[in-house]
Amino acid sequence: MKNLSSIVREKANLIWSVADKLTGVYKPHEYGDVILPLTVLKRFDSVLSDTKEKVLEASLKYPKTFAQRDFILKQISEKNFYNTSKYDFKKLLDDPDNIEANLRNYINSFSSEVVDIIENFDFDRHITRMANNGILFTVIETFNSTKANLHPKEISNIEMGYIFEEIVRKFSESHNEEAGQHYTPREVIELMVNIVFSDEKDLADSSKIKTVYDGASGTGGILSASMEYANKLNTSSKMICYGQELNAQTYAICKADMLIKDQEASNIRHGNTLSDDQFTGETFDYIMMNPPFGREWKNEKDLVLREAKKGFEGRFGAGTPAISDSQLLFLQNAVSKMNKEGSKVAIIHNGSALFKGDAGSGESEIRRYVIENDLLDCIIQLPNDLFYNTGIATYVWVLSNKKSEHRQGKVQLIDASNYFVKMRKNLGNKRNEITDEQINEITNIYGNFIENKVSKIYPNEFFGYRKVTVLTPELDEQGNVVTNKKGEPIPNKRLTDTENIPLTENIKEYMDREVLPFNPNAYIDDSKTKIGYEISFTRYFYKYIEPRSTKEIMKEILELDKQLDGVLEELQSNE
Repeated sequence: MKNLSSIVREKANLIWSVADKLTGVYKPHEYGDVILPLTVLKRFDSVLSDTKEKVLEASLKYPKTFAQRDFILKQISEKNFYNTSKYDFKKLLDDPDNIEANLRNYINSFSSEVVDIIENFDFDRHITRMANNGILFTVIETFNSTKANLHPKEISNIEMGYIFEEIVRKFSESHNEEAGQHYTPREVIELMVNIVFSDEKDLADSSKIKTVYDGASGTGGILSASMEYANKLNTSSKMICYGQELNAQTYAICKADMLIKDQEASNIRHGNTLSDDQFTGETFDYIMMNPPFGREWKNEKDLVLREAKKGFEGRFGAGTPAISDSQLLFLQNAVSKMNKEGSKVAIIHNGSALFKGDAGSGESEIRRYVIENDLLDCIIQLPNDLFYNTGIATYVWVLSNKKSEHRQGKVQLIDASNYFVKMRKNLGNKRNEITDEQINEITNIYGNFIENKVSKIYPNEFFGYRKVTVLTPELDEQGNVVTNKKGEPIPNKRLTDTENIPLTENIKEYMDREVLPFNPNAYIDDSKTKIGYEISFTRYFYKYIEPRSTKEIMKEILELDKQLDGVLEELQSNE
């Protein structure tokens, strides 16, 4: 994980100290509702300060009805946004009695990108709340202190991005019971980014423009980490970020973060990825996301099923999962965004995505499509207790349609469940974290592509099976098979059974070995055979633990018995 420089920590802590002014009016878990939008406004105010007067002059020259006004003002501001108000953060303090109205005037004078961000922060009601409680002036004054200087000459875009991320992290931790819905722990993001970019040879080539997409972008952590990775390789590298987010506030955070980092704000879009895809028909070089686990898609059902009927002309051609869990819809959305030139995907799922659903079900058919088309490259089991709102097992699925030759037709499974250290302080369900060294080690295990205790490699068909229906014929009193007029055996419906036969096995050989020795008249109803796919980490990485001896258990029982006697004696003596 990245170590924030002392100046970044200092600025982030200073901005967060505004919380002292909010105490009494706001509860701790509400502080971020004020601090985040004000930090965005303060940074934008500082960034625009050098060209502000020129923009004001031009705004008076060109009326709002002039078609090219927006383009011209952005050219003059030298940014992807501008502000035409006579106020700035400092001038707001010149008129304390009217600071509420003047702040609104200032915010509404930004270009549409920034107005959209502030509206989705739902900040207007907080202006009223602070003004009514007499703290609005004090809060704005704190953001004008010398130590809170966020001018680009003082704080670079990269540093400001780190500051903003640090504030978002603090805000998310104060919401730890809900943070997992919108905030992916930094070390998990680092691992995903490292895995996806580990063998990308032209990522540092500044002559090539690369794109990264997150269909569940939350606060934008994955997009930011992707930019940082490319920037470390070459400060001139071009990584363009695209994201879609349903939650209004986290959409605002993500869009603000991208603007802070000089990304195109229009590439971050608000809406439901499953029912209202904002990037229809678009594809990307890299796709990374952490969609919600176990979230039902009942509200999106009609639109999802309508798109599924289009087959592979839509995003859900492989099938639809049970209505109770949408994560495999997000997986198909990711696959639909892969480009023909070659893309890599990293997407986080819980265990149900590996095995839920019988042969022929929507879940199994989605896995079948991904595996049979040789898209599944690797699955990494993460340690438990990494996320804020769940302690269950989670997995990173790595997909690629440009596998190197030695990886083609194969899937690597990595058991990284023991690669963690305990945190000093729990944050909700988050008790563990992965260190930088462990991230590098897991990345190397992926890159080396060899088998060992924590790495297994299987051919694609290893995960498939045929679910066959095994029938047992009716027998007469002499033990002979009863047949119909066509000479076909009449099945005994009460004795119908099924067998899951691996695709790697011959059906006849399986029946001869596993079924016929116990039921010599059994036969298969070929019309009911279905293909299924599942991935069982527990079975592949099973470690036999020898049971403790009875002597050892008895010894422990006797020792506990002695301890209990001592406790009882002490209680009796104190009566």
